[in-house]
Amino acid sequence: MEDERGGLVPDGATFARALDALKRNGSNILLIGEGTEAAHETVCQRLFGPSERESVYRLQVSVEATRGACESTCDASETDRVRTIEYSNTATEPGTDPTTRGGPESPRELGIELVEAVDEFADAADGFEPAELRVCVDSLVPLCHEYGIETVFRLLHLATSRVDRARGMGHVHVPLARNHDMVALFEPLFDAVVTVRSRDGSTEQRWSLRDPALSTDWLELSRPN
Repeated sequence: MEDERGGLVPDGATFARALDALKRNGSNILLIGEGTEAAHETVCQRLFGPSERESVYRLQVSVEATRGACESTCDASETDRVRTIEYSNTATEPGTDPTTRGGPESPRELGIELVEAVDEFADAADGFEPAELRVCVDSLVPLCHEYGIETVFRLLHLATSRVDRARGMGHVHVPLARNHDMVALFEPLFDAVVTVRSRDGSTEQRWSLRDPALSTDWLELSRPN
């Protein structure tokens, strides 16, 4: 069967096996689509897993200016299995009291803190089971504007590599169109790209895996129960 672009759509069983492999072996997913904050949040809920699932270790990395995309999904009190890292550049702004610093202030510091947080989780878990680690990064766009795409690419390479080694599931919000230069540069670092959109009052998602034969048509997106 062909999708609306003329490409072949995989059958449900084939695509399900591909998703199971991503979950079993570890994966990183690039979540894109502009002007669809609600859709980003819904996919984030699915990838991050239900908050009541206590067997999962969750790490959320947020840029303060854009935390809204998954704030309600990841807004949980920190525990030994839940941690939030908030990037902030407020200490570099004129007139800011350095003692108010609350998080990493550069992509390098952010990358170091992310890896250290995963390492601490790994020690506590005595090694991760597949998909036991979940990581959400929301969003990279402000960092790219501030430091440049190449600097953020290095941060992403570090983060995605650590998630892969942990056999975890990481996803990164980049609320831009599929044809944006930023998306094109980052895409090779990811195992799948999920594009979301709003259409006729509903939200939809499209999955594109590295294998061109493993891409879906637009699928209606509903909130998890």
